[in-house]
Amino acid sequence: MSGPQIAAATSASLVGAIILLLVVFLITKFCRKKKLQKNDPSILPVKTSSSDGTPPKISSKSEGSATEAEPIERFLDEVLRDRPVRFTPQQLIAFTENYSVKLGSGGFGEVYKGQFPGGMHIAVKVLKASMDKRAEEQFVAEVGTIGRTCHINLVRLYGFCFDKALKALLYEFMENGSLDHYIFDEQNRLEWPKLHEIAIGTAKGIQYLHDDCHQKIVHYDIKPANVLLSRDLIPKVADFGLAKLCERDSDSYNNMTLNAARGTPGYAAPELWKPFPVTHKCDVYSFGMLLFEVLGRRKNLDPKQSESKEWFPRWVWEKIEKGDMESILSLSGIAEEDRERGERMCKVALWCVQYEAEARPSMSSVVRMLEGEVEIDPPLNPFLYLTQSEVLVNSDQWTGTATNDLTWTGTATNDLTSKGTSKDQW
Repeated sequence: MSGPQIAAATSASLVGAIILLLVVFLITKFCRKKKLQKNDPSILPVKTSSSDGTPPKISSKSEGSATEAEPIERFLDEVLRDRPVRFTPQQLIAFTENYSVKLGSGGFGEVYKGQFPGGMHIAVKVLKASMDKRAEEQFVAEVGTIGRTCHINLVRLYGFCFDKALKALLYEFMENGSLDHYIFDEQNRLEWPKLHEIAIGTAKGIQYLHDDCHQKIVHYDIKPANVLLSRDLIPKVADFGLAKLCERDSDSYNNMTLNAARGTPGYAAPELWKPFPVTHKCDVYSFGMLLFEVLGRRKNLDPKQSESKEWFPRWVWEKIEKGDMESILSLSGIAEEDRERGERMCKVALWCVQYEAEARPSMSSVVRMLEGEVEIDPPLNPFLYLTQSEVLVNSDQWTGTATNDLTWTGTATNDLTSKGTSKDQW
């Protein structure tokens, strides 16, 4: 190679190196700028609002064109980084077509069907929570905690809205609705093996909330209506984190308030309506009540049944105590080949609803027991200290005040311990 050729090659290499360094510099600067940018766009004002807590609406859908200002690419980028996206009220109006399709309502608010610009279906839960602007930072922090939970058996949070007139959460949409439709509706009933799979999946979702989250999350309201089913009938626990998110007042946002309204009668643990310490074991109790309803394919309290079967959990205990598993299997429609799994579910349910929280297993133990990985000791009588008034408050037909009309017989802590229950076994 001649001298001029060598010089030309050297010059070309030098120019290439400079261009490469320039590209690297620009990319680094761009990434650093993106990282420093605020994740949340400013919130736009709402046109109208209603005093009854329903979402604000507009008369023309064209006013929801703010959606175009938030590219779907940004949404996907945030979701991939486990960050819930902040949306404006106008965007929610556009996503839900002015809240035209209502999916249902619950203790925390109403749920509407929506769709992102890219075609992905979502469920928009409009919260009843009343919070002022001072609560925004804490609200966003709690949403961030919920958004970082990622498990196949938990409903995924995609985004949220925090505005003076509107607080809402945007979730993945579950095509098959909630579990209660498949155990209480005779026309939609699932086969026992599938129900067993759903029970285990639900237990794994709760276990993740208790053991594997960045921050332990206690659900407080486990019930069939809060277990949603995907297109493939994969169970996903919904509404986790909402008790902490919504049970704060604007004046003392950092103080959690326990009240009689937490939980749902029929599933709520005794400590939620008695002066006992409240821990994650209240979710274990509620899951046990859910298992009874899966077993019986009926509400736990059914006045239409004979007196002995009126409250299903106690009937199951009486049959277990007598060694009459056949009656339970027959009533539940469990085939002989599923006898072992059915018996396991009965025992697990009885352990989960023990009156004393410390006598209940952890959710990790529940999963292992349901999957047959460990032996299950014969359960103690969980209803030994339950009075008739407590049976009422433990039913979904309770309409009174849980803390006023109850009497408690005995001291569960001492008596349960004396019967040989090891509090360390779980």
